[in-house]
Amino acid sequence: MSHTSDRLLRLDAVLDRTGLSRATLYRKIHSGTFPKQVKIAERCCAWRESAVEEWMQNPSGFTAA
Repeated sequence: MSHTSDRLLRLDAVLDRTGLSRATLYRKIHSGTFPKQVKIAERCCAWRESAVEEWMQNPSGFTAA
């Protein structure tokens, strides 16, 4: 039995992995072409690692559900 957890990535980790600038990342979120962030505290958010990886596999074909 394998147990896989979906890590949460903070902004700097997402920017490092994707190579996007902060402005481009938020522009893509707003347009629905990048996964939305998950709120983890009052002033803190992160992205699911699986969603970021999925986007990286097919960035031009991603549409947020």
